[in-house]
Amino acid sequence: MSQNLYQAIQSIQAYVYAQDKTIRKLQKKIEMLEKKVTELNDRPPIRVEKMEYKFDQLKVETLEGTLNIGLNPSDLQGIEDFSVPSQNGVPNPKERMSMFTEIENSVHRYLDENLQMIMKNTGEQLQFRVDDTYRDFILQDIKKQLPSRIEYYLNQPIQNGSTQDQHKEWIFEQMKKEIHHGVLTFLQHLPENMKGPNQNEF
Repeated sequence: MSQNLYQAIQSIQAYVYAQDKTIRKLQKKIEMLEKKVTELNDRPPIRVEKMEYKFDQLKVETLEGTLNIGLNPSDLQGIEDFSVPSQNGVPNPKERMSMFTEIENSVHRYLDENLQMIMKNTGEQLQFRVDDTYRDFILQDIKKQLPSRIEYYLNQPIQNGSTQDQHKEWIFEQMKKEIHHGVLTFLQHLPENMKGPNQNEF
């Protein structure tokens, strides 16, 4: 009887020892996991801002780059200095703001009314049909650049004998030239697979 009791106690001891060993292993794993969780919590959060892409019915596979009107970055090479014009003949701030608004509105109207025809005529000059889907892309790209180009011309002194109305008209004519040149440059650099049929197929 005492021998059986002794064996039972030994068996219990062995079981308790095995359980203790298992518990110690689990405690170490828990400590390791808690440490990793703490490290992850201490890291700064990664935030991804909302991104939206709007292509406004632009139905082309690849259309990259910027339609530059006026000075291109390459045109600036070799120009060492743009001197600030003197105040002689330059309109005061109120007149300048009024001139800016009038010129911008005039150019917007010109674009809305004539861009389609400019694209068509330029396409005929280059002997291919211009896809109408380019219109919105070109229109928005030009309009984004207008303020800086108008500012550039407003910084030019008014020529002797010219009135402010004549100066506005001169700036408007320069903007029209830049628009025509910008459209021509853009269409000239279109990949062949994005050009329409040859003019002979019109």
